[in-house]
Amino acid sequence: MLNRKVLIVDDEPDVLEILGYNLRQEGYEPILAEEGETALQLARQHQPAIILLDIMMPGMDGLQVCRALRQLPETRESYILFLTARSEEFAELAGFEAGADDFLVKPIRPKALLSRLKALARRAIPFHRLQFPGLEIVPDAYAVHKRGQVIPLSKKEFELLFTLASRPYRYFSRQHLLERVWGSDTWVVPRTVDVHIRKLREKIGAEYIETLKGVGYRFVPEPSPS
Repeated sequence: MLNRKVLIVDDEPDVLEILGYNLRQEGYEPILAEEGETALQLARQHQPAIILLDIMMPGMDGLQVCRALRQLPETRESYILFLTARSEEFAELAGFEAGADDFLVKPIRPKALLSRLKALARRAIPFHRLQFPGLEIVPDAYAVHKRGQVIPLSKKEFELLFTLASRPYRYFSRQHLLERVWGSDTWVVPRTVDVHIRKLREKIGAEYIETLKGVGYRFVPEPSPS
């Protein structure tokens, strides 16, 4: 990971200080913000590779900030992890709906966070380009080209699509997709996969991803024009 900038957004100064210190000790470049508007300004200025974002904040909450970050060209491809004391399933799903890539429940243990960031770096291996009739999956841009139109995806959306498309017509269970895309060291609920599948269908077209109840999902390439 060449870009070592990490934007940390939390209204608790102690959290900012602790996480900032530990990240700095590991060679990261922490950028600190106590509220959403400042975070958006700093994001535009510094273009961080990773954003650690609290949900419960005064003013703009984390969900609003996340949606705004996904609209900025400087952070559209940044990796966003929510930091929150809310461990309910609905909070996690709301975070993924807003465009987050991962989820950590407070209190955050610095060693666990650093381990997560290192795991992300290990999984950031190059993908080869996949081409199908009318559809091209482009790893460098985390995007899909559909009949000349560029469809940007979040990192997790892309990794999920790539996993499915790398084995066309094969069904993947939700548990398998969780382990392949989120990793075995991350706790996320199975419905997380459903949320990302729905967003993928909205972006690239529902016809590319089929569901078999009780089994899982599979990628079906668009048939060649006759």
